[in-house]
Amino acid sequence: MPASACGGRPVRHEGKTEARLGRIRGSEPPRRHNARTIAALTSNPGCARRAVLDAAGVDKERLAARVGFPAAFGQSQFAIVRGNAFEKQVKADGCAELLRLLRELLGLDLEQATYRDLGAGETGDSLHPRHAAARAQLAGAAEGARPTVFDHPLLRLDIAGQEVYLEPDLVAFQHGGAFHVVEIKSFPVIDGQADGEKVAAAAIQSAVYVLALRRLLGRADAVSHEVVLVCPKDFSNVPVATTIDVRRQLLVLEHQLARLTRIDTLLDALPDDLTLDLAENGAGGPVVTAEALTGALGRVAARYAPGCLSTCELAFFCRREAAGRTATLGAGVREELGGVETIDEALGLAHGTLAPDEERAEAAAMLRTAARVYAEGLQAASAAVPPAPVALTADGEPAAPPGAGAGP
Repeated sequence: MPASACGGRPVRHEGKTEARLGRIRGSEPPRRHNARTIAALTSNPGCARRAVLDAAGVDKERLAARVGFPAAFGQSQFAIVRGNAFEKQVKADGCAELLRLLRELLGLDLEQATYRDLGAGETGDSLHPRHAAARAQLAGAAEGARPTVFDHPLLRLDIAGQEVYLEPDLVAFQHGGAFHVVEIKSFPVIDGQADGEKVAAAAIQSAVYVLALRRLLGRADAVSHEVVLVCPKDFSNVPVATTIDVRRQLLVLEHQLARLTRIDTLLDALPDDLTLDLAENGAGGPVVTAEALTGALGRVAARYAPGCLSTCELAFFCRREAAGRTATLGAGVREELGGVETIDEALGLAHGTLAPDEERAEAAAMLRTAARVYAEGLQAASAAVPPAPVALTADGEPAAPPGAGAGP
């Protein structure tokens, strides 16, 4: 297809890109992108390692364990089972309980509302037709008059030049209003308050669904920026609903998505024989050894930051790899010390033992100022400490310290 047929855009070689991603993944089935992985990717858009592994569908949790740095976070099996049970309860009887909550929260007319499961009977092998069907149903509902709650709609979003499929918990359509994304979470709301970090994570993930739905319908005003969050109330399984405003998260998400380097560009910088195959051979051993996996990971550039510890399964591996580098001190330090890659360099510039080049002159001046202020602060603190009291004898002479003159 000529470029002109695509409106002047460059031709995408999806087949070549998918083939290379398949070689990187090996014989293992791919792990699908979801709102959680997209939120984590956009929180660190400069990390080529995460972008390539997520695009290839590599199981990062298994990979981290295989190279000796298992992830230390994630949901327990109990939490997963509890979350699935709570979602099933909210959706029971055609989402009767959810419809009650939506009527109270959004003014949805319960008597006229209908429920439609867009994922019933579908499998992961039919994503494209299922997405097309969801698009037709949602577009029709936007033009209709009857409020409908859609379950398992399959959305699509462009991530660094790769189309990925997403499945929100629910999408509710309010007659005379707009679509509302509904996110069901199993963390509790106790006395009207929920864990701030969990709510923030839910807001970011919901923003991914809002953006995907807006792009599917082609209109930003067709999807509300207020997301419905459904959680257990207090210490029971009784659901409670509230709305969260995700406008700020949407702005950040769109900005970060625009900053992502295209996957095919990242792949062009990698060797053709790169593989992270986690499969086992006929004898029960790994197809690729742990040493070879470690070497392969080292060939994909990473951009470690302390925040990765709570969002990426490979964070401990990358932290070890980045030891002694300024990036381990946080994004703020890395940005302020642009061009100063290691902590040893920073200390040398701060103490004057390393002469800066033109590129690092500004950072060197800032480091020298910080070192001087730190030294002055230590000196002032030391001068402010009163001397320790000296014990005197009955004659007014300083007493010998305890143990002085004692034999062995």
